[in-house]
Amino acid sequence: MRVSEAELAEIPGIVRVENTPAPEVFRIAEREAKESYSSKEIYHDFCTLHAYIDCPPQVVFDYLADIRSLEEFTVSARELEPVDDDGLWVGWDRIVPDTRLYAKVVANRDALTVDYHCAWDQGDELWMVYLYRVVPARTVLGTQGSVLLWTNCHHPHYDVNPRPELAPSKDRLWVGDFWHLFYPGHKIELDNLKAILEYRHANGISIVDSQRQARG
Repeated sequence: MRVSEAELAEIPGIVRVENTPAPEVFRIAEREAKESYSSKEIYHDFCTLHAYIDCPPQVVFDYLADIRSLEEFTVSARELEPVDDDGLWVGWDRIVPDTRLYAKVVANRDALTVDYHCAWDQGDELWMVYLYRVVPARTVLGTQGSVLLWTNCHHPHYDVNPRPELAPSKDRLWVGDFWHLFYPGHKIELDNLKAILEYRHANGISIVDSQRQARG
């Protein structure tokens, strides 16, 4: 279907070369560019990290698709055990005392995407979603290895705990209290992930099976 120029012309705010000369497009882009950005501008609704990992894309995918990898590269997800046959696991988030963590993996091998659907305290509504996309570095950087993109979205429940009655104590910190630290906190975990994958890959260590053997 061809573009409907007449219909697009009626939509306010669209900038295209058909209605804006190229020099003006560059001027608009330059006005939007800043030397610095506020924390709110960067982290308000979305938190995205990225890294190059010297490890094959399929291997990175396999590692992420195994939920037990969370016990290795995250700062605080520990002692995960299956709850049922539908892929739900439960463990502890040691960043805050006595906090249960529920999690499930949704992965697509063809697209090289892995999503962790998680929540504190309960497993009925897994609203904390961690989105990962593995991109072959050969495609985007012209080299071996992988590019990993990781995004979190600011769900309203980060602002208000939807199930406060399930908290182990009334004064327990809530995960949303740390939203302003999501980028630097997850950067620590992304660095852990990169270090684990690159070390094992460089030394011929089975990247996924090693953690399974460690747990028995």
